[in-house]
Amino acid sequence: AAKGMTVYVTGRSKQTATATLKGETLSGTLDETVASINEAGGIGIGITCDHGDDEQTRQVFEQIGQEQDRLDILVNNAAYIHDSLIDPGGFWEKPLDLVRILDIGLRSAYVASYYAAPLMIRNRYGLITFTSSFGSACYMHGPAYGAQKVGYDKLAADMAIDLENENVAAVSLWLGPQRTERTEIVLRHRGEQYDDFMAAAETPEFNGHIIHALAADGALMEKSGQTLVTAELATKYGITDTGGKQPPSYRDQLGEPRIPHPARVI
Repeated sequence: AAKGMTVYVTGRSKQTATATLKGETLSGTLDETVASINEAGGIGIGITCDHGDDEQTRQVFEQIGQEQDRLDILVNNAAYIHDSLIDPGGFWEKPLDLVRILDIGLRSAYVASYYAAPLMIRNRYGLITFTSSFGSACYMHGPAYGAQKVGYDKLAADMAIDLENENVAAVSLWLGPQRTERTEIVLRHRGEQYDDFMAAAETPEFNGHIIHALAADGALMEKSGQTLVTAELATKYGITDTGGKQPPSYRDQLGEPRIPHPARVI
């Protein structure tokens, strides 16, 4: 947004926040997000969408096509996060609903990419991103969360092969801990568990700048299909977070991205 881009943002809550965590209301409605985009210097356009509904998702990209006739960047970030995600206990002891992250998270990203790709191919340019994490390599928040992140990495790798002749890239991005409205609530309830980890947390704006720099990288197609660590990209592109902070990579502590085998079976 700070680069003056037109940014479409989707969500279920337009004016009144309906999502809660640990009994607290989560801010960040569509109208609030659009206002933040405009304040940063971009043009924000909010579209009410439940990404659990494929038809609503299709209509989002139909609207973008009608209004812009192009799409440069897709950020697949929508996900269902259950209140019990970070609670202690085995997966069988938590609500079965935690598995919905594989529907609104993994499957919904496939659907969004499915409708975004033709808009990008039409203009012979585009970047599809998936906001993954180190939870793809290590145990983090349980098997449903981990499977969603591994799935993101695999979607990027395989979509890149399908798109390699279209000048459209697909990458999975391993973000560090994020400082958001959700994590602020988590810290109030589970500070003793996450205080140290969150001291170096990244802001969403930090990763937005990284995605913008990646999209402008002349060697973007060489990175297509890869899983990349955003903190490492930030160092490469000379990007810092709020106050000049340089968030660290957790490669040594939590693992590194898997390199796909080059074999192809059609």
